[in-house]
Parts: sequence; C-alpha cells; structure tokens
Amino acid sequence: MGIETSRGTGGQRHTDELAAAVSMTVSQLAQAVGRFDGDKAAMVLAAVRTAERAFSELDACDDVIDEASETGRNIADRLAELLAAEAITEIPVELDTLEATSALVRDTDAARTLLNRLLGREEEGARTPQAVRQLSSAGLPGLPSAYTDETGYEDLMAVAARGEELAPQLRKAHIERIGKVADHLVEVVREAAAAGFAERKGADESLREARKTYELWLQCLAERRRDLG
Repeated sequence: MGIETSRGTGGQRHTDELAAAVSMTVSQLAQAVGRFDGDKAAMVLAAVRTAERAFSELDACDDVIDEASETGRNIADRLAELLAAEAITEIPVELDTLEATSALVRDTDAARTLLNRLLGREEEGARTPQAVRQLSSAGLPGLPSAYTDETGYEDLMAVAARGEELAPQLRKAHIERIGKVADHLVEVVREAAAAGFAERKGADESLREARKTYELWLQCLAERRRDLG
C-alpha cells in the first residue's frame, strides 16, 4: 500500500483546528463541572463527547502511523532488491520517499501530543526511541594489499606477484564489505518502519543513518572498481 505525501500544511491546519476545538470543549466542561449539582447530565455528556472525539482523532493519527509503517517495510524490500542489483540511481528515489513518509507522521505529532494529554495518556503517548546502530568504514572487513604485508619485497615485480596472489582474498573482502553495508541500510529502514516513524528523534536518526549508509555503499563500490576494475 502506498502513502500520499501531499498533506503538509493541511495537517498543521487540522491540528490547529483540533486544538481550538478541544480547548473550547474543555472550557465548557470546566463550566459544567462548576454547575455540577445543577446539571450532571450536561457535564457527563460533554465529557463523553470530548473523549469520543479525542479517541476518534487519535485513531486517525494511528492510521497514518500504520500506513507509514507498511510503506517503510515496502521501501526496505525494494532497497534490498536495488542494492543487490547495484541500481545506484534508483536508491535515492526510495530514500526520498522514506523521508516523505516520515514527514507525514511528523504532521500528526502535535495532535497526538494534545490528544494524549487530554486523555491523560502522556506516558502512553511517549515513546522511547530505539538506538540507531551506526556503521562506518572502520567497521568493515579490511582490504588485503601487498603493500601492507609485513614481509618486504625487493622490487615492483614481486609486489605485483603478491597482488595477484591476494586477488581472490581481495574480491571476497569487497563482496563482504558491500554486502555488510547493504544489509545495514535495509535493517535501518526496517527498524524505522517497525516503529512507524512515530518518535521524532529516532526517525530522524534513522533517516540520517540511511543516507550516510548509502554514501558508504557508493564508496565501497568505488573502491572495488579501483582494485578490481
């Protein structure tokens, strides 16, 4: 299932309207409580209507998160295929869609905070972000080289011969490095999707790590071309 990316200011406008409506309803309810002994039915009716609307709006926010989660999982699946095919130019498109998906969830932040506060569910609404695992070139398998061998060589011919001897190991190392980076990128997106991008800090960190990992993947491809042609 896809997810549209055109809500933008409309989502903020909806939140502002909701905030105004909830504020007015709470004010009316406070007045009703002040007349508790004279109008119990009105107080209860106002409370019920306020809670019903709050839960309805919160359900709508949860629907956005659920749809974003599904979209994120689909993006992760496509990224796995594109990375395996080394479709360099198509991967940024998926990352752009991922960021747009997260932005849709961000549009619900203010409403969710307001509604959880109104319903007395601040703790339930608060989410502890899962730490986003980082990956850098330092965490990748090393690349064997005749120039880094402890054994010295007398001339360039000997170095070249050693390079040929190390070629199978070098090819294997490049495969492992590229595979590890690709797996990390897909995993970062899957974890962000599992959380539905609902927690801002965690979502932002995941998006940054995804972009950074893509750049690292490109670096690994360039190193393979340099070494293996």
